[in-house]
Amino acid sequence: MSHWDFTDPFRDAREESGVLDGEFAGEPIPMILRHADLRRAARDYRSFSSDAPFRVPIPGEEPFRDVRELPIETDPPEHTAYRALVRPFFERPRLPEVIRTVGELTATLLDGVMGRGDVEIIAEFAIKLQSRALAVMLNRPAEDGLVWENWCSNILYDGATRADFYRYLDRVLPESAADPGDDLFGALSTATFDGRKLTHDEILGFAILTFAGGRDTVVSVIAFALVHFADHPEDLERLRADPSLVPGAAEEIVRVCSPLTHIGRTCSEGAEVGATRIRPGQRASLCWAGANRDERVFVDPDEVRIDRQRNAHVAYGYGRHFCLGVHQARLILRSLLEQVSRRVVEVEFLAGTPKYDEWPHYRRQTGFETLHLALHPIHKEDTTA
Repeated sequence: MSHWDFTDPFRDAREESGVLDGEFAGEPIPMILRHADLRRAARDYRSFSSDAPFRVPIPGEEPFRDVRELPIETDPPEHTAYRALVRPFFERPRLPEVIRTVGELTATLLDGVMGRGDVEIIAEFAIKLQSRALAVMLNRPAEDGLVWENWCSNILYDGATRADFYRYLDRVLPESAADPGDDLFGALSTATFDGRKLTHDEILGFAILTFAGGRDTVVSVIAFALVHFADHPEDLERLRADPSLVPGAAEEIVRVCSPLTHIGRTCSEGAEVGATRIRPGQRASLCWAGANRDERVFVDPDEVRIDRQRNAHVAYGYGRHFCLGVHQARLILRSLLEQVSRRVVEVEFLAGTPKYDEWPHYRRQTGFETLHLALHPIHKEDTTA
């Protein structure tokens, strides 16, 4: 029995026309589903523009913020220049000392949940791992990660968490402006763009994307990976026997999970996708989840194959707006797979409340609201012949 709903709600439309006529909060938005069509649109930022504040997420986020998220809600050349300002921090997960620290952090958090019986993995492990690893990447004090782990996984969409989040920024951004440190906020307070210092709204836009852009998605992928091992213990054993499979397994897990269903682009002059005409000013959806199950590209696309070769998935996006946090997401997931395969003999599924991305025209699982597992540790006798 599978504890994850693998239903691909986009299969029929992908085969028939490649586009699904969606509607979100009363707004008609055609969803681009085929892998080739999506990559073509993602490369064409002039026809499929991100330069639309609040309108890159679907539905729009006007109710939750009043500044443009940076750099994602801009197009080149502004996007290129904005992205360069923060790239050094988002490259930090490639540094040996950061890789080592996140591995140690993952091991420590596993120590706290292994062998305890019933553990609610979302709050007690996944959010903690994402939050504390983010503090490492941003070069913030470890204490900040302890603050962030008390927030809901959906930072902007949960009212109490959103209030806590903005109170946090109201405190740390002025502190960083007054006494810049060697963390992300300090770097933003001294950065220049187009020959001037960044405005408060620009710094706030970077901060909102940094915290909201990769939190819920990383938490969902952690949950998916652990549930997969509960349902497929043979894959856990394969990783234990051959750790070289970990990088490819991490890519395959994020392909199938695809925690972010899609993202919006605005077609200011209109566009065409196959036989579908997108009107001038209308938004289109780049549906990563639909493209990641395209049978033209992936053999048996609904299956998790941890040794899949030439995995051209688009779960991290594609083109100029390729996910800025990709190195962090990959590091967290690889650290999880390495530590769990090395130290856990069995992942036991106990209970879970699925999280769905649900609209009148489709419904797909993207994670778990709550997830109860038991992680049974490997004992010395398990490793001796």
